[in-house]
Amino acid sequence: MNHITWHPQSVTRSDRNARYRHKSGVVWLTGLSGSGKSTIANALDAALFQEGTHTYVLDGDNVRHGLNNGLGFTAEDRQENIRRIAEVAKLFSDAGLIVITAFISPFREDRERAKQIIGEHQWIEVYVQCAIQTCMDRDPKGLYAKAVKGEIAHFTGISSPYEPPEAPNVVVDTEAGSLQQCVHTIKDALRGWIT
Repeated sequence: MNHITWHPQSVTRSDRNARYRHKSGVVWLTGLSGSGKSTIANALDAALFQEGTHTYVLDGDNVRHGLNNGLGFTAEDRQENIRRIAEVAKLFSDAGLIVITAFISPFREDRERAKQIIGEHQWIEVYVQCAIQTCMDRDPKGLYAKAVKGEIAHFTGISSPYEPPEAPNVVVDTEAGSLQQCVHTIKDALRGWIT
């Protein structure tokens, strides 16, 4: 790929951050299916948007409808899924947005690679904590029931592991806290980004 050259842009991330009056970056929500990632991501997005912050949500299911619709759920496909999301999130962040991602992203190594792609100073990892049994009881999409019956292969928490973050920037417990409390906790972590 030596014939490909990065072309610098006239308008920089710093220029956009100054114009939008907030730092850009990525809020990476990780947790089991049914833990509440998408619900929290959308509530956080709405709250920040109401305050005039430039935001966008990248949701796991939504991205698999388009960009990543050819990927399955093997470890290799999950790795590529997260790599692509990290690259897209980095572009959106460079465009001056606070990107909120909602992906199971079950493997620590993949999340670490995503952080390296995006940049440590533009990254906040949020562990959406919820016991597997509660996620199974909620089962909003009916996926756990299918996975238990063997109808879905490589399902996180059933036939594929989930590796919780060892040192996340933020932990929200959706069993103990309300949606509003979870959003407030994450917004507190963004104080250095939003002026």
